[in-house]
Amino acid sequence: MDSRQPVSVVIVNYNAGTFLTNCVLATLNQVQQIIVVDNASYDSSLLELEARFPNEKHLQIIRLNSNTGFAAGCNTGLSASTQPYILFLNPDCILGENSLHRMMEIMESDASIGMVGGYLTNPDGTEQGGGRRAIPTPWRAFVRAFGLHHLAKFWPKLFFDFHLNKQPLPNKPIEVEAISGALMLVRRDAINDVGHWDESYFLHCEDLDWCMRFQQKHWKIVFVPDAPVKHFQGACSHARPLFVAWHKHKGMLHFYQKFFRHQHASILMGLIALAVWFRFGTSVIFHTVKQCCKRIKS
Repeated sequence: MDSRQPVSVVIVNYNAGTFLTNCVLATLNQVQQIIVVDNASYDSSLLELEARFPNEKHLQIIRLNSNTGFAAGCNTGLSASTQPYILFLNPDCILGENSLHRMMEIMESDASIGMVGGYLTNPDGTEQGGGRRAIPTPWRAFVRAFGLHHLAKFWPKLFFDFHLNKQPLPNKPIEVEAISGALMLVRRDAINDVGHWDESYFLHCEDLDWCMRFQQKHWKIVFVPDAPVKHFQGACSHARPLFVAWHKHKGMLHFYQKFFRHQHASILMGLIALAVWFRFGTSVIFHTVKQCCKRIKS
């Protein structure tokens, strides 16, 4: 009897190195199909993968001629998928031994669940931010940007912190507004209803966009606390921090403009845009100073 789950795994790779092989190794025997979409990597990640899994019938590699971005890579993999459930998985993630089985149990327990996420942890075992979260609306982003979330203990509804990992870990699966694009188990029927990833995003915020659209179509998003997945966050992007930061902040602006510009006063949206670019500017300054200090020390 085939114990593999009816799942197609889509892994978008960009210079993930050994992480990619380790990710596939932890996942391959659990699913019917793994699709690695490579965004024109120039490292040895694909060579290592092919050497480790020669002639593996459950593994498919799609090589792209250029880096199309994360959302576009996910859509490419989605188009090649064959199973009723699709797991979008970052190459720097390691599935726990029974995590996918547990996520599938929850998914199949309720036909209205469209998306399931597991318990993302850092390498040291602590919970990682993003695995369970609320949508960062303009007001919530304003609260977070100016440190007003510290007042949540006095006025929790007004100064709500969208980073739910700051709260105690629930003892059972719970419905949330958003999960991380690093680990998304999605029902194909829900995708057919909601639509594909928005390729206007190159990197970052495309997962929030999808979660928003799932909610608009009344599909539940569930966080499963007893499905651990280790995530070596940033393993694929540490070499180009400013490039990543640029697209992250650009994605944030697109997200706010797409979903909230007709719901909030233009002055608030203007303040949000100012805060986003101010944050990007401080990131550039911090990185520049850090690099200068490294050169001085060397």
